[in-house]
Amino acid sequence: MSVTDRILSALTTVIRMNDKVEDMAGLMKEQQRRIDDLNGRMIRLETVLEMALSRTSFQGHRLTESDSGTYTLG
Repeated sequence: MSVTDRILSALTTVIRMNDKVEDMAGLMKEQQRRIDDLNGRMIRLETVLEMALSRTSFQGHRLTESDSGTYTLG
């Protein structure tokens, strides 16, 4: 194998590797977009859960009027 053949083989390998790196960069961007989307969805779910839990605990300690006209914790 001559020097020229080795140089051409090396250049071909570099070009192929560059294509693979560009493909991987595109896949990483897509994965990051999905992660960001899932992160946003998780934040919304946490917010709904916190609101539901605080509403439940708030409703459990609401003042209610008894038959005698006084207010008690209920």
